[in-house]
Amino acid sequence: MSATTPQLNPATQAFAQLLSSTRRGARLARLLATEQLRAWPVSPGVTEPAEQIMGELAADAALHGRVNSRDFRLALALDTTAGLLRITVTDARGEHLPSPPADCGTPPDAESGRGLLLVTALADRWGVEPYPPGGKTVWAQIGGPLS
Repeated sequence: MSATTPQLNPATQAFAQLLSSTRRGARLARLLATEQLRAWPVSPGVTEPAEQIMGELAADAALHGRVNSRDFRLALALDTTAGLLRITVTDARGEHLPSPPADCGTPPDAESGRGLLLVTALADRWGVEPYPPGGKTVWAQIGGPLS
């Protein structure tokens, strides 16, 4: 009997990392992801908004998705054939789903609460999915020329 190892589509590259649900973990997530994007064939027109999106989603995971002794997961998937970068951040707080930016009602003078407005402005699409048994995954996609 011959066993074969599943292979990723050669046009798809992936990166994933578990990080502590802390400010330091959120900062490290952005730094690691930025370095990964620099190693891939990604143009600055994609890298720059991706860095901002990753920073916002990682900060939200550390601030709003934090559960003691539970990490959050950052993942990137680059499909060079489709010209698509997908950013996902999974945390342990499935009961705290993000509100669409129009529904959040952040006062103009508030010091925080605009992260998803930035994600909406920078990503082509974004959304949230449950991550059983009790977490959630917030994702964002950026399309366009990658190199």
